[in-house]
Amino acid sequence: MSQAFHSGNLEKKDDQMDTFGLHVVTWNVGTAEPPEDVNSLLQLSSPKKPALYVIGLQEVRAAPLKFVSDLAFEDSWSHLFMDTLGPLGYIKVSSIRMQGLLLLFFSKLEHIPFIRDIQANYTRTGIFGYWGNKGGVSIRLSFYGHMLCFLNCHLTAHMKYASQRIDEFEHILDAQTFDAQYVPNILDHKLVLWFGDLNFRIEDHGMLFLRNCITSQRYNLLWSKDQLTMMKKKEAVLQTFEEGSLDFQPSYKFDLNSNNYDTSGKKRKPAWCDRILWRVKPKDSWTEASNDVEPKKKQQEEDEFPLKITQELYTSKMEYGVSDHKPVVGTFCLELRKMYETPLVQVCAEGDWSADFEPLLTYRLLQPFPSSAWDWIGLYKVGFKSVSDYITYTWVKDDQVSFNEDLFQVYVNKEDIPVLGGECVLCYYSSNMQCIVGVSQPFKVQESRVAIEEGLMSENINGLNEAVGSADKM
Repeated sequence: MSQAFHSGNLEKKDDQMDTFGLHVVTWNVGTAEPPEDVNSLLQLSSPKKPALYVIGLQEVRAAPLKFVSDLAFEDSWSHLFMDTLGPLGYIKVSSIRMQGLLLLFFSKLEHIPFIRDIQANYTRTGIFGYWGNKGGVSIRLSFYGHMLCFLNCHLTAHMKYASQRIDEFEHILDAQTFDAQYVPNILDHKLVLWFGDLNFRIEDHGMLFLRNCITSQRYNLLWSKDQLTMMKKKEAVLQTFEEGSLDFQPSYKFDLNSNNYDTSGKKRKPAWCDRILWRVKPKDSWTEASNDVEPKKKQQEEDEFPLKITQELYTSKMEYGVSDHKPVVGTFCLELRKMYETPLVQVCAEGDWSADFEPLLTYRLLQPFPSSAWDWIGLYKVGFKSVSDYITYTWVKDDQVSFNEDLFQVYVNKEDIPVLGGECVLCYYSSNMQCIVGVSQPFKVQESRVAIEEGLMSENINGLNEAVGSADKM
């Protein structure tokens, strides 16, 4: 075999923790098309590359015809982020869109087999709850066994509706449920990231005072009148959420393609509408209201596998001007002890691979999981963008040879192998779990000898596979 199989969790010291970078973006894009370059937004020039990207957008253009096409073909914003992050080794693990609200979750490829229990949800609050122009979308998942939830919200606008915004947030928390015994609600997750255009404003201060404070960067003089800061003092649901200092320019409202605050006739006051908050589940929450054995066991597990989060950066990105909001980013260091370090499946390419013969792959079940005849193994180019971005796939039960109850070999149809070759990986997708549970090491698919002998060039790519098939039948 070309790769050695090994199973079992790696031993760690009791106090050893792993750290992961987490980059969060929230941006009300005001129905605009995306800019050409989001490198600064994603901090791609930074030497520290995060493990995870979470991107929440509001007011993505959602005209009826465009919304239908976006559901089928992805929207232009998703394409931009996938095209930017894909070549850097990030995979779009999950996404959800509700009208103008869009939430994207990306991970480095190496972590993909350890991201499980993925579910997405949405709640409408706009126009009596029937139209999705306001509300919340969420993605929850297990990351190395730790339950995380990311919630992107767009709440009611205007100065006078601060209390209504809290009511909407509480409604979203109550309305969204998940199919899990111990984490059925958003606040049951070990870590919750809450972000979006939350639309809280700065009360009382006049426009001149506001602008002078912003110009002189004395933002602290405005904090006491920030509605969200004020609401945190009296609303219990907010008091377990943390937020970094608002040491950056308010992200709303700007003239388009400029750094000038609103000069229109409305002259909207600047405000920190776009926010990123987080909540780590309180330690005693499993046992405080129950004497049952299972919740106590769950609490012991939580104690044995702790999670910490530290914010490293919280700022608005002033260089982007396609919207009247500036994007806001938060970067975090996520520190945790992994609950498992072995993927459910180990998969590898056997021997040489090319379109000239039926290539062979091997996979081994390293741990029990609900496998299915609908499980499949996909062949992907290195730098692929999402689960659906495969070159070809094979059902695990097709052309399968079993060596024992855990080890299997599968042949792949040569007609679907890229004749020009390239660097590839194999991914095992679990139909029941709806996620990738095993990824091979990268390997090289060789260029087809038929393509070389026949002098076929890349511009003839559409007919290459047929040529390979015909040559082998001669």
